[in-house]
Parts: sequence; C-alpha cells; structure tokens
Amino acid sequence: MADPARQNGDICLATLRDTDRDRYLACLLSPQDKRGALAALYAFNAEIARVRDVVREPLPGEIRLQWWRDLLEGNAQGDSTGNPIAAGLLEAIETYRLPRQTLVDMIEARIFDLYDDPLTDRNALEGYAGETASALIQLASLILSPADAARSAESAGHAGVAQAIAGFLLLMPIHRRRHQLYLPLDILSATGLDRDTFLRGENRSRISAAIEAFAGLGLEHLSKARQQGTLPAAVFPAYLPVALAEPVLRRAVRGGASVLDTVLQPPQWRRQLRLMKASVTRRF
Repeated sequence: MADPARQNGDICLATLRDTDRDRYLACLLSPQDKRGALAALYAFNAEIARVRDVVREPLPGEIRLQWWRDLLEGNAQGDSTGNPIAAGLLEAIETYRLPRQTLVDMIEARIFDLYDDPLTDRNALEGYAGETASALIQLASLILSPADAARSAESAGHAGVAQAIAGFLLLMPIHRRRHQLYLPLDILSATGLDRDTFLRGENRSRISAAIEAFAGLGLEHLSKARQQGTLPAAVFPAYLPVALAEPVLRRAVRGGASVLDTVLQPPQWRRQLRLMKASVTRRF
C-alpha cells in the first residue's frame, strides 16, 4: 500500500506544476526528502494567493480563506484528508513544527487581496509582504533546517519584500483591469499622482517615475537581503524563487509606464536556467 503522506506530497507537487510553476521547479531543486512538505506549503500558498482570481465577489473569497483558517485552528467541518493539499500541509506542520499562527497570519493578509483598498505607504507594503512572501520563505526554511532558519530570518524579511514587489509588477496589467493597486500611495504622492490617475494611465512620465521608485524599493530590499551574508546551504532552496525577482525589477525600471500594459515575465526557459544557476552558485 502506498504511503498516504508520500501520495499527498506527489499530488501537491503535481498541483503546484499548474498553479505555481516557478516554485514547482524550486521544489525539484530541493532535497528529495523535503519536497513533499515544501510542495504542500507552496501549494497552500498558491491556493490562498489565487482566491481573488476564482471568485467574483469578496464574500465567497472570505469564505474560502476562512475554511483554511478553520483547518489550521482545528475547527474545519468534515474530513480534511480528502483534500491532499490540506492533508499535506497538516502533515508538514506536525513533522516540522511549523507555527500555525504564521500560516493563519498569511491567510489574514490575503483578505486584503479581495478588495480594492490601497496600500497607504511603504510600511503597509512591507507589512503585507512580511506576512506573505517573507513568511513563506521562513516557513520553507524551517522545513529545510530549523536551526539555520532562525539565523536567516533577516534575509527572509528583505527577500520577501523584493519578491512581492516583483510579483506586483508582473501582475500590474491584471490588477489595473480590476482597479486594484499595490503601489503605495506615498510613492504615488511623491511623484505627483493619485491612485485613479495612475490606474487610468494618465501622465506617463509621472507613472514611469512611480514605477521606477517602486521597482527601486524592491531592488533596495534585494540588496539588503544579499548583504546579510552567505546563507546556510541547508536553507538556500527556500530562496531559489527569489532569484527570479531581479530581472523583473530591472525590466520595470527600464520599462516605466509600459509596465501597465506589458508582460515583464521572462520566458519559462530563462527562468528555469536562472533557478538552476542559483541552485549551483547559491546566490539569489
């Protein structure tokens, strides 16, 4: 009979191939004995990150997120073993003693995605990124090596902000169509813009300045993450997806206002090569 935990890990990995191809590849470049737990964690993240994409109104989205919260707090209705991602996540939590509150905080942060409220300033942006992208890196690090994870928390914080900003830039055309914006209001104000003017695409020169400042903030955090020193080899696989942030951030600086309508994502083969290179050099 097949091991249920291994089956769940395999299903999570297969699901991740469709919902988050870059983290799927990062899993394949991670130690084999950790892949199932990492895949479950990443698949969970993909599920809560895409809720806005699969609902038309905020309330159904909040209900979906509440199901995950109930699961983590032990209040889920019905048998969660029928959901391989849920079962795999619970197995990873127990095996690697992952902090449930951090996962609950990730879910709570994703409620913001369901609405069109603005991020007021950089602190709000960094707080959101800290509870989502940075937390995900730290949780993956705990799976890979708990002792080393504690020593690399500062790197995870900065790397997550850089990764989140790169993600927002990649998704800006989609977010703009649904009148959603993750570029903080204080950056818009500093460039003489407000939210509605930005979303309408008016005054391209000022929009270019705002995007350059936003991408520059991502590059600043990426630099700070690198300045923390060499990461322990055991936790480096948790940082592999961060290696994909810099090309996006630099293309955004060059592209300016064209980011509103242009796909910044490098082709899949380039991303795969960059992940493989990062895995060998241990530099993100």
